[in-house]
Amino acid sequence: MSDTAIRIENLSKQYRLGTVGTGTLSDDLKRWWYRARGKEDPFLKIGETNDRAHRGNSEYVWALRDINLEVKQGEVLGIIGKNGAGKSTLLKILSKVTGPTTGSIMAKGRIASLLEVGTGFHPELTGRENIYLNGAILGMTKAEVSKKIDEIVNFAGVERYIDTPVKRYSSGMRVRLGFAVAAFLEEEILIVDEVLAVGDAEFQKRAIGKMQEVSSSGGRTVLFVSHSMSSIRELCNNAILLKDGMIDDYGPAAEIVRNYLKNPILIKSENDFINDAKSRRGNGEARYIEIKINNGEEFIDPEKDLRINCKAKILKDIEGLFTSFMVKAQEHSEPVTSSGLICVSKDSLKKGDLISFSFLIPKNTFRTGLYPLYLWLGKPKELAENNYPYDVVDSVYYLNFVSNKPEKELGYNPVQPLGYFNFQPSIENIEITQNAIQ
Repeated sequence: MSDTAIRIENLSKQYRLGTVGTGTLSDDLKRWWYRARGKEDPFLKIGETNDRAHRGNSEYVWALRDINLEVKQGEVLGIIGKNGAGKSTLLKILSKVTGPTTGSIMAKGRIASLLEVGTGFHPELTGRENIYLNGAILGMTKAEVSKKIDEIVNFAGVERYIDTPVKRYSSGMRVRLGFAVAAFLEEEILIVDEVLAVGDAEFQKRAIGKMQEVSSSGGRTVLFVSHSMSSIRELCNNAILLKDGMIDDYGPAAEIVRNYLKNPILIKSENDFINDAKSRRGNGEARYIEIKINNGEEFIDPEKDLRINCKAKILKDIEGLFTSFMVKAQEHSEPVTSSGLICVSKDSLKKGDLISFSFLIPKNTFRTGLYPLYLWLGKPKELAENNYPYDVVDSVYYLNFVSNKPEKELGYNPVQPLGYFNFQPSIENIEITQNAIQ
């Protein structure tokens, strides 16, 4: 294998939805009989692409399909793709958490993986005991672990709690300790999947720096999955883009990220949300009918002010109108910034009236990447008898920030936590057209 750390050939993984095995004893026996005679598994001939957004006709899905990949020793490989693309499945197979359906993997050296918060930790054991346990699993002696334990505890920042059972740790503490164990023990291949999103900004920065260190100076190989495109570009030499369980693109990390962010499939075109009943809720007394980002730009320069232009229509006579928007970070599910409630009009509004307004977000607020935008229209609690909004639209649009500059040259605050924004948006250009044609 020379300088090759990992070689993957014709790797596929198939699942049957809702069942274990094939689902019946007769089918399990049939599968065993075919394999015993050296023939192809008959159940591999059926199955569909793992597209989670659409209902299929088959009970079988391919989580991965015909993956061929070679990773060099000392390389930091980024793995990106939308949810359900097969990223975590690939890493679980590499970590031997699950086995492939077909294909083979050859890895040179020991593999340390951090796939989920607290992976490999026993909740009843202390942090110190879990460090030794993980070291033993990796094939290290007690003496080898003892040489590293002070560095591990110091890096994780959990010295005060190191002799406390892990079950009492917060999720952030567990991931800090888990990453420290994986990064400092002497394995040749390090696999990290998303978990850095649990840590705070200071820890994320230290963790990325440590991964750069172990790959450049230690010659160790790193496989890194993240929805943070800035982290992928900053850390990785090369990257692969997974789509529906297959490799869709491979090359230098910056180029793959740029192509991924410019993929129109990922971006809702403006106003696609209008007729999408699944993505909105509210009593319908007023509704958003139009949204435009800047002047209709698909790609947003993070070093320019962002203006979100909105238009709403009044569908029933109402007293007053308030609006709000919310943004989520690309690697988090919780809201990360919100405008708060902003008054559009305190006056009575009649059925058929049209309301236009725009949100202004200052430049250098966002890093490059995709950020779901949510819109809210209604009244605050103290003014609404039933306390429900007129219209709430989830994932209205994906704000798509793209820059040709390296991340470190952009003008946002370098100590600002990734995906968390601290700014005061403003609303402007409010215009009410009364008695508009319905």
